[in-house]
Amino acid sequence: MNVGIIGCGLIGQKRAKALAGATLVACTDANPMRAAALAKMYPGCVAEPDLRALLGRNDIDIVIVATIHSVLAEITHSAIEAGKHVFVEKPAARFATELDPVIQTADRVGVKVRVGFNHRYHFAFRKAREIVDSGALGELMFVRARYGHGGRIGYDKEWRATKALSGGGELIDQGVHIIDLARWFLGDFVDVEGFAPTYFWDMEVDDNAFMLLKTAKKQTAFLHASCTEWKNLFSMEIYGRQGKLDISGLGGSYGLEKITHYKMLPEMGPPETVSWEYPMADRSWEFEMEEFLEDIHLNRQPSANLRDARAALGVVERIYNS
Repeated sequence: MNVGIIGCGLIGQKRAKALAGATLVACTDANPMRAAALAKMYPGCVAEPDLRALLGRNDIDIVIVATIHSVLAEITHSAIEAGKHVFVEKPAARFATELDPVIQTADRVGVKVRVGFNHRYHFAFRKAREIVDSGALGELMFVRARYGHGGRIGYDKEWRATKALSGGGELIDQGVHIIDLARWFLGDFVDVEGFAPTYFWDMEVDDNAFMLLKTAKKQTAFLHASCTEWKNLFSMEIYGRQGKLDISGLGGSYGLEKITHYKMLPEMGPPETVSWEYPMADRSWEFEMEEFLEDIHLNRQPSANLRDARAALGVVERIYNS
């Protein structure tokens, strides 16, 4: 299948490298130089002057939207109306309500839309999903997670620090990933409590977010996202009645990706322990694109879709509004 990319920054470039066999034929960006630079890296790819020109091409099957948050929903909507399947980066919008017309149009037109919650496709989380689905943990009770980085010089001057462009700070940036993962395992959250302060960075959006989320069955997610972590960190623990999973690292600056299964024994005491380590390069971006191509060919609803993004944004909004 043929792909067009809208937004040729860091994320757009990463998506271009992980097309899982699809072909990049066109790209565009608000900065024409950036689009031209990306196009030169892929034989046959054309840098289009604008969004309209790219969406008007008949040879594009899938559009990847990798822009700043403020235009994600609008561009996704336009691509759907043009009859294209769409892969849109998380969080897919700034506000949950921005996704309502997008969802309605996607349903009407009949195209597939996937949201880039790539963390579901890390090796450790694919293993975690396998273990949970096998029933080895028993009924799930709660999830505890931390995710953070330390920013960089000038971080508070980037577009993410402007609420009109980003929709919020660390909560909507990295926080949506752990909200999505917790919801993926526990289900919808009906009770949402949280606090999103700005402790360090001189910006109008939050640099930390603390969350306590509960399902209708009172299964709980205790989550913390931070850009005052100083040393990059990822940690998620999934607790069931018969054991727990401990997932740490995402590779690179987040450290070795690893999952440990602590299996409770009938006599309790020290659990039976098995660990898997993944020192190889991150392939989550490739894996989710590969699944999206299958979704399209099989006429299957993507597992990380617009309704999942809306649910995560619903949690974000309730915390911001509190």
